[in-house]
Amino acid sequence: MRVQASYARSYAILRHAKSRGAIIKTGLMLGLGERLDEVRQVMRELRDIGVDILTLGQYLRPSAAHLEVARFATPEEFAALRAEALAMGFPHVESGPMVRSSYHADGQRDIVRELAARRAAVG
Repeated sequence: MRVQASYARSYAILRHAKSRGAIIKTGLMLGLGERLDEVRQVMRELRDIGVDILTLGQYLRPSAAHLEVARFATPEEFAALRAEALAMGFPHVESGPMVRSSYHADGQRDIVRELAARRAAVG
């Protein structure tokens, strides 16, 4: 964990970026001891501030010096969380064990811009 990182600080930065009109993207890593209800709560909070792109991936221990994996999420859990996030209104969601925050970043941005343009045209 980064010493300077905190949920409140990250949330405030995302909220500020959205207030400035940015397309915002953030990601969650599963497998560090979280409960699925906690993941869902964070997803709701992120959607409330207008996060456009959400990535959900599996934490993989990079070395013996890092935290151990507490649990491996199943493909079904990733699929269910993706469906729930889309139902919450996230314009784009990537969810799977090998998904990382940088996963297809340019393509995701373009997808969200296209969705926004379609919504603006409809009215």
